[in-house]
Amino acid sequence: MPEEKSGGGTSTARPRRRQARGERRIAQLLEAAARVFCTSGYTAASTSSIAREAGVSPGTLYQFFPNKEAIAIELGDHLLARWHTTYGEALTQAHLELPLAELLDAVLDPLIQFNFENPAFGVLMQCTDVPGKVTLEHENLHTSALARVEEILRGRLPDAEEADIKRIVRMTFSIFKGGLDLTLAAAPEERDTYSAELKTVLHRYLDPIIGSA
Repeated sequence: MPEEKSGGGTSTARPRRRQARGERRIAQLLEAAARVFCTSGYTAASTSSIAREAGVSPGTLYQFFPNKEAIAIELGDHLLARWHTTYGEALTQAHLELPLAELLDAVLDPLIQFNFENPAFGVLMQCTDVPGKVTLEHENLHTSALARVEEILRGRLPDAEEADIKRIVRMTFSIFKGGLDLTLAAAPEERDTYSAELKTVLHRYLDPIIGSA
């Protein structure tokens, strides 16, 4: 039997409630930080502005994070985990067996949607002032993504030279990155059009290479 407390609860009830409140507060602070980083940029953002956006005092913020860098690292970890999940769901084996046009829809749509829903991801990953841990983890994820696409291409182009595979992958990533930036910067009513244009460009580049492979 658990030890009873005078209020009728168990000895673990209050710590669990405090832990749940702490997790909710951390989530609240991270959401506020994401909004501030998007509106002000990471470099100009401050713990005071993040606390103000979250509707809490700076003292409350410091109970959970010692500085802005710690907030960025925690937020970066969360966003990278979501991106990794989205990327894994996009590049499933079932998607990779689709014809090229359908493959582009299945792979690109969730990746584009992720960036729409998590604009702070781009802010953190592209800013040179963010803590090195965030940058390193992003570089590791990017490297693994390149390796995965290279693996896919080798399966479709077994006779291709290694240098050709790497060039195609780098070009594909560059086209995607440039098109994604344009799509994200477009007015909301134009985003679908830009997204479709991005797929068209990638299809016209890749179809002569792997369309019949």
